[in-house]
Amino acid sequence: MAARNTARKRAFQILFEADQRGTDVLTVLADWVRHSRSDTRQPPVSEFTMQLVEGYAENAARIDELIAQYAVDWTLDRMPVVDRNLLRLGAYELIWEDGTPDAVVLDEAVQLAKEFSTDESPAFVNGLLGRLKDLKPSLRRDEA
Repeated sequence: MAARNTARKRAFQILFEADQRGTDVLTVLADWVRHSRSDTRQPPVSEFTMQLVEGYAENAARIDELIAQYAVDWTLDRMPVVDRNLLRLGAYELIWEDGTPDAVVLDEAVQLAKEFSTDESPAFVNGLLGRLKDLKPSLRRDEA
């Protein structure tokens, strides 16, 4: 499971970098892959990292819509950049990735919030992703 944890962390870093640079996540992913192939000091980008980033990119508009809809008193642009991108990654994996148990998605997102964000962020990330988890059956029906 350590490999998946690392893959999630790298996917989060790619989403964060794209957000900070104001560029497409797939462009940043391609940069990371290219750097890892040309510089042996750079760790390789795993298949799971690529799967998470590509999956997020494919569903980005819907994910941002869901976060905006269920984040009480927070707009996407007012959220800390770290939190916004942890929520994006967590929402994608929670709703569209069937291979990971929901509890693991929430736990991993909270752990990343503890590592990279503010003291209030873990509870915020957990609360919003928990709400999406509860709504997951209806959200998936909406997609069909």
